[in-house]
Amino acid sequence: MASFLSRIREGLAKTAQQIRERLGVPAGEAPARAAGTAVSAGAGAVGTAPDIASFDALEDALLTADVGLPATERILAAVRSDRDGTIGDRVRRVMRRIFDDVAAPIAITAHPHVILVVGVNGTGKTTTVGKLANLQREAGRSVMVCAADTFRAAAVEQLAIWTERAGVDLVRAQSGADPAAVTFDAVSAAKARGRDVVIVDTAGRLHTRANLMAELDKIRRVVGREVPGAPHEVLLVLDATVGQNGLVQAREFMAASGANGIVLTKLDGTAKGGVAVAIAHDLKVPIRYVGVGEGIDDLIPFDASAYIDALFTEKW
Repeated sequence: MASFLSRIREGLAKTAQQIRERLGVPAGEAPARAAGTAVSAGAGAVGTAPDIASFDALEDALLTADVGLPATERILAAVRSDRDGTIGDRVRRVMRRIFDDVAAPIAITAHPHVILVVGVNGTGKTTTVGKLANLQREAGRSVMVCAADTFRAAAVEQLAIWTERAGVDLVRAQSGADPAAVTFDAVSAAKARGRDVVIVDTAGRLHTRANLMAELDKIRRVVGREVPGAPHEVLLVLDATVGQNGLVQAREFMAASGANGIVLTKLDGTAKGGVAVAIAHDLKVPIRYVGVGEGIDDLIPFDASAYIDALFTEKW
């Protein structure tokens, strides 16, 4: 399998290309400073054509990539005050600090470790559950998946296909069954069979629907009674293509569901991949996984250093 760096670089190709274009950097080229050109102390500009050190160009590139205004302002302030190295070096350093400020992901120590997967419809949630089950199995863990979206038959059938591909068990119930009851059965079965991980696929829901958010809270209470401390992870699936709009969803889901991790899907299909920086800066929630394709192996653990290196593939 290709390395994480190569996979994430492929996934961020559209975003990286857009950043280069906004900065006036041709693909595959590194900007060269003209002989005798002085760096402006005020703007950091190198006076060449194109002027990639222009703070206006940098601001435009970051905002267009959906890094978001708060994170962009922090980056620009740090780049202006930090005089060590190239503009690109300074951007990388402050981005690393932004990701370093994020809480560490939850370690898998409980048995079973219960993961609740939540989000709105259309984000790739059910597909993500199947890919996550495969990833956990490949890591040597025994996995059980729970189909708690009992009101959409297509979701259960889709999940059955994915779990079969992943080679893991699936617990499902009749259409219309109580999602909390199905989740309870799955967690109980996982305990009895000695499974390491339980992944619960919940119904897609809008954060504005109080009844559906209450249902999610009921699922959390039920599994917490069966396994102390569960759910250990509540992963919110966000569609990278919606950019900053996803942050609104994330804030509401964090408040209502206790989401403590993010899965960023469809990263390969967008030029808004900078939203990962916005998530880290604004929400302080760890991005646990990113989706970079349609295949079962196309969900990969997030690595901030590799992400930053992939986002800025050119020297500038």
